[in-house]
Amino acid sequence: MSGSGPEAPQPGDTAEEAEQDWAAAKAFYDNLVSKRPRPPKPQHAITVAVSSRALFDLVEERRIYEEQGVEKYVEYQQDNENVILKPGPAFYFVKALMHVNARLLELYPDDEERFDIVLMTNNHAQVGVRLINSINHYGLTIERFCMTGGKSPIDYLKAYLTNLYLSADSEKVQEAIEAGIASATMFSANKDVAYSDTQLRVAFDGDAVLFSDESEQIVKEQGLDRFFEHEQLNENKPLAQDNISSECVGYLPPVTKT
Repeated sequence: MSGSGPEAPQPGDTAEEAEQDWAAAKAFYDNLVSKRPRPPKPQHAITVAVSSRALFDLVEERRIYEEQGVEKYVEYQQDNENVILKPGPAFYFVKALMHVNARLLELYPDDEERFDIVLMTNNHAQVGVRLINSINHYGLTIERFCMTGGKSPIDYLKAYLTNLYLSADSEKVQEAIEAGIASATMFSANKDVAYSDTQLRVAFDGDAVLFSDESEQIVKEQGLDRFFEHEQLNENKPLAQDNISSECVGYLPPVTKT
């Protein structure tokens, strides 16, 4: 059993809301086949929070929600809880992270997992069964869930000490970025693309992602000529880190064994 159910409510709840949310979560948890407790987050792990719409293809479910409302949406999900969801835009990235975890543990048996995956979903507990069934079907080792029940994910992301947030909702991504959390909007490909789920391949934009947006701001505010002048004057001055590099530098050990 990979999923261990939704966790206790996080900061921002009132006492009454927390009690209601926890009651719903406990009822959901008690009905799971396995009740293994989730061990604490590894001390040096990179926490990647991924939304359900980024992990799985929920385009049709989203259409039902928008056109028919939340009741019909929940009813549809419950009626189809044994229908496995198709992979979404972040699925193969998450699979690759898990493969890296497994490979590093083979090389360093006494070490700990380097990537900690949290399912951060806007759904309510009633929809969780289908998500967990799909996670188990694909053998994903996602054992931490946070079901926000429609609330903003920001406080939850902070409570989970999130290093990277992946979502299909660009507004939530922008909100997370403004809160200082490295985030990215995940888009579905318009055509079939071959992805590797055993090799982790990441391309980072240097400006304003790995490094500060200092140079980018000069281009926007003062033009290209001033930008070139600035770069020449500061060519030996290292750029400051930005969200991604400051969050992730030093987490991965050098892999020297084969």
